[in-house]
Amino acid sequence: MLDHIFLAVSDTALSVAFSQKALAILGITTRLDYDGKDGPAGHPDLKGFGAKGRMFSWLRQGAAAPGAVHVGFVADSEAMVNAAHAEALVAGATEIHPLGAQPHCGPRYYAAQVGDPGGYSLEFVFKSRQHGN
Repeated sequence: MLDHIFLAVSDTALSVAFSQKALAILGITTRLDYDGKDGPAGHPDLKGFGAKGRMFSWLRQGAAAPGAVHVGFVADSEAMVNAAHAEALVAGATEIHPLGAQPHCGPRYYAAQVGDPGGYSLEFVFKSRQHGN
């Protein structure tokens, strides 16, 4: 099971602003700024996002590697996927795969995929089979 991820971004302020808007729809509203000087030598400053008492998505200033990472965020419904997709586009994302059923990914898989302002691939996913529907 994944605990957390760091993404290097070239414009931290832009990526934080985007993430605050796009991830809030999914309930990812907890924010934490971590000062790297408080950690081990060489630990970067981090801008964290989380929910339900956990911080799991972290941004750090650095050379972005847009094609290297794809992050899928869980949505609780198709409506939540739709709302997150719409908010991400308003916040500056570009469309990769339009929202809707994704039969190539499996039955009852509903998602939308966008490129964030840093070029990373983000997907908002509702898998009804995993939600007992």
